[in-house]
Amino acid sequence: MAELRKVEVVPYDEKWIDQFNSEKDIILSIIGNEVLKVEHIGSTSIPGLSAKPTIDVLVVVRDIECIDHFNSLFESKGYSVHGENGIIGRRYFSKKDGTKHLVHVHIYDVTNEYEINRHIAFRDYLIHHPNKAKAYGDLKEDLAVKYPFNIEGYIDGKHELVQRFTDEAMFWFDGKS
Repeated sequence: MAELRKVEVVPYDEKWIDQFNSEKDIILSIIGNEVLKVEHIGSTSIPGLSAKPTIDVLVVVRDIECIDHFNSLFESKGYSVHGENGIIGRRYFSKKDGTKHLVHVHIYDVTNEYEINRHIAFRDYLIHHPNKAKAYGDLKEDLAVKYPFNIEGYIDGKHELVQRFTDEAMFWFDGKS
């Protein structure tokens, strides 16, 4: 029987910046010549926001197809390879310790502007709108208590707010461009 994954939301931790930088260095050591940009995204990238302690990394590359040639190198650094994992044009890698997710790496081709901008806009919007970040963090904390061993319930419970904030963020982000 598979172990249950505990949904854990913790207060913001400044160590997440160092963890991101360590993972960035590993990624660059694997695919550095292909990389155009590496960004810390997701909740751990937003100062003060409670989050699941999983570092999300956005990597923008010249050619997404060439990334598949590096799968064994990613595996040698502790990553699991998931291919597109439900998003066309993405390459997704994860690093775990048992059932605990440590790192998620989302790699996109430079031409996939929507997905790239969606992640960056969401992060920057919450950084610039602390009241929205607080509402999001509070919801995540409540959902983690409500669904301590039900990651699907947790994700479903925040879907509506994430979608609303993503829409607001994209509008805000486009207005800045």
